[in-house]
Amino acid sequence: MAPKRRLRNSDGQDPPSKVFIMDETVAEYIRRTVLRIPRSETSKMLTSWGFLSETQLQSLKIHNFKEKISEAVVELCEENQATIKDAAQLDLIYNYIYQDKKNWIVYQMTREDDEDAVIFNWTTFKKKFKCTLLSVLKNATISFKEYEDNAVWIRIAWGTQYTRPNQYKPTYVVYHSQTPYVFITNSKVRRNNTLLFQALLAATCYKDIHEMGLRSHCLNSLKVILFKRFSQTYLPQPLQEKNSALENVDPRIILEDKHEKERIHKVNQETFGNGPQPKLEHAQYKLETVFKSEERSILNTDEPFRCTIRFSSPHLLEALKSLGPSGIADAPLSPLLTCITRKARNYFKIREKKDDLSQTSNTFQVN
Repeated sequence: MAPKRRLRNSDGQDPPSKVFIMDETVAEYIRRTVLRIPRSETSKMLTSWGFLSETQLQSLKIHNFKEKISEAVVELCEENQATIKDAAQLDLIYNYIYQDKKNWIVYQMTREDDEDAVIFNWTTFKKKFKCTLLSVLKNATISFKEYEDNAVWIRIAWGTQYTRPNQYKPTYVVYHSQTPYVFITNSKVRRNNTLLFQALLAATCYKDIHEMGLRSHCLNSLKVILFKRFSQTYLPQPLQEKNSALENVDPRIILEDKHEKERIHKVNQETFGNGPQPKLEHAQYKLETVFKSEERSILNTDEPFRCTIRFSSPHLLEALKSLGPSGIADAPLSPLLTCITRKARNYFKIREKKDDLSQTSNTFQVN
């Protein structure tokens, strides 16, 4: 068992026997969470938490050293009899505000074609999710928080049959009601993912769930890519004809004539639109192909050749958009690079298609 914290009176004597004793692990977790919060955001985030009273918040000396602030918050939480569920709520608020610190993986849930959509009910969702997961794994801390954009944030701290939940390695889940998409932070424990998927399917009344091959640290960019595709209401801004020389063209491109610049600009606008691009950091392509040679002197095997190509940039789509106008690449770019937002994925597997006789053809399919 973890050590306990016992409140003392101002004169240092032990309080009466009936007193709340806060688990030391709860105190330490709250302390570490407060230390992560930037000083300028401390008051705002603690207010959003809603666990401390207005008087308690005003008693905090925010301009002190952060270590002093965190200790003061822990003492106030001890007065209010904080539990790990209260600490988990503060952690959820922190990760909602600083959501780009996590790597998010997109999953899509599906149901049978003849099944009708189910109206989302917040209370029913929470009950089914918790019952399904806790029926298999008792040692888990599950916390929920609903936000104004119909987003349900879930935090799961996983334990085992014999160990308490590890609060420092939780899984975060974001689900938007009435959509089939779920955003989940990366977890290396496959068993935990299996339990999580079972709970999600039970709570949402879907039948299956699979990874889409779309990942990013920027959760909002993933939503932009998916929801404009899901709702079918997004319309790109119309292209506008320009009679003058193009703006925002790299001045190093001095050998291109005006018509070529206009062509590249038009192709770029048709491909990427004229608005800001969603923020993705990577695009990965796994290629699998077979060498075709009568002599087979280079690779004397039927095993296919495999390689992985990875593009990385702080803002990959904006970088790709700039390749044509800057003269680094010919326009239009390869469809493998420009289909990322249309296919809603940035992890691809490219294999050769096979005909009816199971012979490899010269064309490729992208998965």
